[in-house]
Amino acid sequence: MSMVNGTTNQATTSMGANSLRSQDLMADTQDRFLTLLVTQLQNQDPLNPLDNAQVTSQIAQMSTVSGIKQLNNTLLAITGQMDVTQSMQAAGLIGKEVLVPGNKISLGGGEGNKVATPFGIDLYKPSTSTDVQILDSSGKVVRTLEQGPMAAGVYSISWDGLDDNGQPLADGSYRAQVVATNDGESVMAEPLTYGKVGSVAYTSSGLQLDLGLAGSHSLLDIRKIM
Repeated sequence: MSMVNGTTNQATTSMGANSLRSQDLMADTQDRFLTLLVTQLQNQDPLNPLDNAQVTSQIAQMSTVSGIKQLNNTLLAITGQMDVTQSMQAAGLIGKEVLVPGNKISLGGGEGNKVATPFGIDLYKPSTSTDVQILDSSGKVVRTLEQGPMAAGVYSISWDGLDDNGQPLADGSYRAQVVATNDGESVMAEPLTYGKVGSVAYTSSGLQLDLGLAGSHSLLDIRKIM
């Protein structure tokens, strides 16, 4: 939890520092503008003085720049608040089991007690036929799980560790792939792998969840929380 608190404090501190730097830059820019404008007025050609339109135009330009800076400050504040909110959301995921894009499945437990890690599929469109295939390390399809017609969505899939002949397979690593069609036309789908959130880190790439053997994933990668 200390890492998450550090993440939140880091986002808040960064937001405050950015705001202060922007304010200092804006004040310095305004001072320079006023100095240049006064100098220009003092040294203008008496035969060709600045008219009101020119002065008004320069002041309007400065006002536009000031407005843009204020908008940028507002956006920085909103972005910082979003970072803090995401950090708090991610903190609540520690210890949770999730499904993220990936095709890894682990099978273990020994003879007579096979247990496969949970996995799933993300089906982008409805299908009339959906097959989830289990492949061994050589790429051979050892089991086909027929799911039939399915609506678009995210689904959890279970596998008993047996091959198509009902025989138990050896412990080890396997892969899943999805073959889905709708009246003969291919339907886009992707397999999902299992992970358990162990910790949360705030990196240059944003919030990253440590899912153990499933690797590190963005908060946006989560397809399902189980």
